[in-house]
Amino acid sequence: MTLPDTTAHAAGADHTFQVDLRGLVDLLSHHLYSSPRVYLRELLQNAVDALTARHGLEPTAPSDAFGIRLYADGSVVRVEDDGIGLTADDVHTFLATIGRSSKRAERIAEQRGDFIGQFGIGLLSCFLVADEIHVMSRSARTPDAPAVEWRGRGDGSYTVRTLPASAHPRPGTTVTLTPRADADEWTRPAQVHALARHFGSLLRHPVTFDDGTGGPGAAVNPDPAPWARTYPTPGTRSRALAAYGEEVFGFTPLDTIDLDLPAVGLKGIACVLPEAVPAGRRLGHRVHVKGMLLSEQAGELLPEWAFFVRCVVDAESLRPTASRESLYEDDTLAAVRDTLAERLRAWIARAAASDPDLLARFLQVHHLAVKSLAVHDDEILRMLLPWLPFETTDGHTTLDEFARTHRTVLVTSSVEEFRQVAAIASAAGLGVVNGGYTYDRELVHRLPEIRPEVSVADLDPATLTAHLDPVDRETELAAAAYLALARDALAVFDCDVALRTFQPASAPALLVDSRDARHERTRSQLAREQEGGLWGDILGALRQEAPRAQLILNQLNPLVRTAITIEAPELARTSAEALYGQAALLSRRPLRPAESSLINRSFLDLLAHALRKDR
Repeated sequence: MTLPDTTAHAAGADHTFQVDLRGLVDLLSHHLYSSPRVYLRELLQNAVDALTARHGLEPTAPSDAFGIRLYADGSVVRVEDDGIGLTADDVHTFLATIGRSSKRAERIAEQRGDFIGQFGIGLLSCFLVADEIHVMSRSARTPDAPAVEWRGRGDGSYTVRTLPASAHPRPGTTVTLTPRADADEWTRPAQVHALARHFGSLLRHPVTFDDGTGGPGAAVNPDPAPWARTYPTPGTRSRALAAYGEEVFGFTPLDTIDLDLPAVGLKGIACVLPEAVPAGRRLGHRVHVKGMLLSEQAGELLPEWAFFVRCVVDAESLRPTASRESLYEDDTLAAVRDTLAERLRAWIARAAASDPDLLARFLQVHHLAVKSLAVHDDEILRMLLPWLPFETTDGHTTLDEFARTHRTVLVTSSVEEFRQVAAIASAAGLGVVNGGYTYDRELVHRLPEIRPEVSVADLDPATLTAHLDPVDRETELAAAAYLALARDALAVFDCDVALRTFQPASAPALLVDSRDARHERTRSQLAREQEGGLWGDILGALRQEAPRAQLILNQLNPLVRTAITIEAPELARTSAEALYGQAALLSRRPLRPAESSLINRSFLDLLAHALRKDR
């Protein structure tokens, strides 16, 4: 904000930029600040910074000697502080000009490490709710300092006056806003009090609120941060922190984790969520800087794998962005993120070593988060891999329990492959783990690092079929004609047909077909269709021998024993197609259009055959 340039427009003359304050405020409201409510936070920040400077001037003064007083009665909003105050020069430097760069301003900026915000642009947020800002201030640096009045208006104009000290009897600053009618939502007394509690509940200076009704002022921040209080017992402290976490986040934490990083002046708690959240979803954390609420959605505070906690912290050295609604990404924030991650790892380690019940509850809810961490963290891997739950042919169980029964652990590469083989593999005594979920296959393959006596291998069709019992030679010869017809009927799906015996006998057939095999057959088919073209040449160069699917008929199943005796060729083909369709459905993988058509056709053909037979 500058005064209009009245310099004559002579050739070569210098001119100053003219600021459209309305346009600038509109820019702030739509692109810098998330809501007009931040006006009160900006006023509180300026007041806290003024108090910080006052304590620097008078270091022996009691911590509660100076404070902040808020007033709102529906017609005005006023913020009064006992801070360092402003001189006439300060008013011109910090309130009358935006964007000024001077040696003095640079020196002041270097000294503002103890302050939350910066003068100047923050005060403009008040124009989000008011057309006029009235500032009365008196410097505490000299006992007889005069009072200074600054009055800024929404059209970009302002006035500055020097008044007798009696105009502002106490050192400090008072900012008064006359709200616009459309800002009533943010300037009603109850709302101002709520905003003050929201932003300033952890401020270290006393803050009071007066609604103009004549009653005693209400304390905005009557208690220190819960982690800074003294408790009679550790259990009392733990319950108090959990209650605070529930108040802030709306859930009862599974546990609370103390966060204390003296190097950056950070203290707070991490609340372990009692329910799982989607993997990779970054939850917002509540971050205060020097007691002032900065953000409720600071996802950058923790690494992505730590999505099982929400934190509330108060820090001294973290840098806010220009909007002061998020954290500036710098080396300090990166170091804080790494250190907080170590604190979470240490908590998991303590739970594993001394509180198995808590660990079990935690893993039951957040095993996916721990799995994502264990992939990259060898210490967590060694500590927790045996206790992590996996889907196996023995049900949902831990790898430690599973490895006691199965010294050879087989793992599938997809969920659908596990669904195909689970029942048959279990009946055959094979130990198979579903490796289709995120991180699971990679983690299972690392089990021998923790349990050297256990071996892990990928499950492939050959491994499974090798554990299925062959039928005797006479039965194989008797079924040869049927098997030939079945292979011919299913050739369109690149599917072989074999006869074996396996449990459970209620399963008529098993379709063994991996995702990689289907992809390779699809690629080979495209290559044949595009033969002669550039795309066909590329696919042909990649061509490998396409692995075939295999439909394994169960000779123990009564339906299969009847089917292999069918002599009518068409009926034999239809029954083979129906068995293939039923096995494909049981595999729970997506059906190709041709397979869906085959299932419908074979069902109708069998139904028609049955109806003809009944006549």
